[in-house]
Amino acid sequence: MSRVRSGVTGHLARLMVAFAMVLSVCAQAAAAPDVTNPAVVEAFVDGVVKTNMQQHHSPSGVVAVMKGGEIIFSKGYGFIDVEKRTPVDPATSLFRPGSISKLFTWVSVMQQVERGKLDLDVDVNQYLKTFQIEDTWPGQPVTLRHILTHTGGFEDGGLGYLIIDNPDRIIPLAESLAKSQPVRVNPPGEHTAYSNWATALAGLIVANVSGVPFNDYVQQNIFDVLGMKYASFVEPLPPELDVHMAKAYGYKPDQYTEINYEIISNFGPAGAMAASAHDMTRFARALLNGGADGDNRILKAETLQQILDEGFVHDERVRGMALGFLERRFGPDGFDNFGHDGGTTVFLSHFGLSLQEDFMLFSSFSGPGGGMVHGAFVKAFYDEFFPREITVITPPADFAERAGRYAGTFNSWRSNFSKIESLMRALSGLKVTPLPDNTLMIGPKRYVEVDNNLFRQVDGYERVAFQQDADGKITGLVIDGMGVMQYYRAPFYETAAFTGILVGFSLLVFLGVFLRLGYQWAAYRALQGAEKMAFRASIAVAASNTLFLVFAGVGVSGGMTALMYEIPAVLKFSLIFPVLATLAALWHGVMSVTYWREGFGASVWARVRYSLVSLAALAMAWFYIYWNLLGFNYFS
Repeated sequence: MSRVRSGVTGHLARLMVAFAMVLSVCAQAAAAPDVTNPAVVEAFVDGVVKTNMQQHHSPSGVVAVMKGGEIIFSKGYGFIDVEKRTPVDPATSLFRPGSISKLFTWVSVMQQVERGKLDLDVDVNQYLKTFQIEDTWPGQPVTLRHILTHTGGFEDGGLGYLIIDNPDRIIPLAESLAKSQPVRVNPPGEHTAYSNWATALAGLIVANVSGVPFNDYVQQNIFDVLGMKYASFVEPLPPELDVHMAKAYGYKPDQYTEINYEIISNFGPAGAMAASAHDMTRFARALLNGGADGDNRILKAETLQQILDEGFVHDERVRGMALGFLERRFGPDGFDNFGHDGGTTVFLSHFGLSLQEDFMLFSSFSGPGGGMVHGAFVKAFYDEFFPREITVITPPADFAERAGRYAGTFNSWRSNFSKIESLMRALSGLKVTPLPDNTLMIGPKRYVEVDNNLFRQVDGYERVAFQQDADGKITGLVIDGMGVMQYYRAPFYETAAFTGILVGFSLLVFLGVFLRLGYQWAAYRALQGAEKMAFRASIAVAASNTLFLVFAGVGVSGGMTALMYEIPAVLKFSLIFPVLATLAALWHGVMSVTYWREGFGASVWARVRYSLVSLAALAMAWFYIYWNLLGFNYFS
């Protein structure tokens, strides 16, 4: 009797559990709007996009949503020509998807792998004709697999040469890559560091082994095959496509100002494409359908699967790289978003796919506020239509005992290490700070520990995995969904705080030299011999350092866009002064010895004050040397 009752009770319990699970699934389904309903999608997209475009001054944008091989929603926002009020047409209007162009380069590489002309695991130097990658790490050559996963070990770079706005500066791809070959700062296969140069190199390799210039190759083997009539890597655009191009605009108070078409031809395979939203759906349809859109095939199904299965990841608990494609964190478990984002100085774009949902989202927004619209829209769309449950996590009570091991500043391996732009590394570090509530502040967001060296955003699903060495010391971190952005733990002298203190202290010291010269002008003129020479050394140090900071400040005042297009002449001129300042620092150091030995100055404090000038001068000399400001090491 009791056994029967117990069995019935157990059966009822199991039914209740099953019923609860069904209700939970239904509730989740009900909570997610129907992404196959065009009216529902349009209402959401309009609500986010229109407001943000107006608020952030984005003159044009486009969104396309595809599911099950069918375009559910596509719509243009704003105007491709503001003056003529020409509206955006998602079928024909071209946008600049930036690094989404790389996916066409990776498909081209894998086509040549299919044809037996390329091997992912051999030294790429055997595919190069006019130059070779430097043998920085003997016995460790760079391979196409390294290039596809951004683990080639190259430093990053781009100021003054990656994107230009003058077609007269276009040079052949091989010449451009030879001229701008980056330093190999790491052995291949160890660290991820996004590389436009390496991607462009992959495009050159495709051209070399196929015997067809890269732009023509993509046109013949992808665009023509898929019927992508409104897509091109050619710069400037052919006239028949240029009339459909969303113009590039800046924004001054109350009006848009047209700017030149961005030229990326010198590194074209990394980002030179222009394409319409509907043409991007054709590309997506092939990727979601085993490499073919109907009878139009660009890859074998097994090759596409290889792209998705093989790649690189630093920590299996966070998403890393497929072969060229980024694995994204959007959507619930099983959604497995992959694709790429892309940005030029004018356009910000997203291209996301899910095989499980047979789904694609493409968006692109232009203008100075395009990035703000992009940031507000993309994640919000996935969270709306493909929500991910966010559970409340209580921070471990004992986390405070180990929180300090994570504290510090972390710099990206996607940085420059040999040229003037390396200084950006010191200004863009990711700061990690333990908080009293047993959480970590990583950048602007709070995270809670969920596993050993693994943290989840408190009010979101973003994850960060820290890395440690054999001794258990934290050495770096990787962010879920950003597989090409590995960070290393920065030494104190590579942080913004230290840099600010060093430069600020030196400026105060140099200001003191000028003030002292002003109120002791008569005493200065009365000085004789070595003592006057010592004072002149202080003037030389203060003047050369101050002039560098003044001219460099003017040189960068035009903003990052101007620096991307070309290094301004005034910034080039400013680089004379670090050389003079370093020589003056050495001179001042020698004179400081003389100052003490000869007993110059009215008191011991005067001699200490003079030594402080030497200290500031030598500190700035180190600053110039370490951050590659001593000389004219830039590409133009």
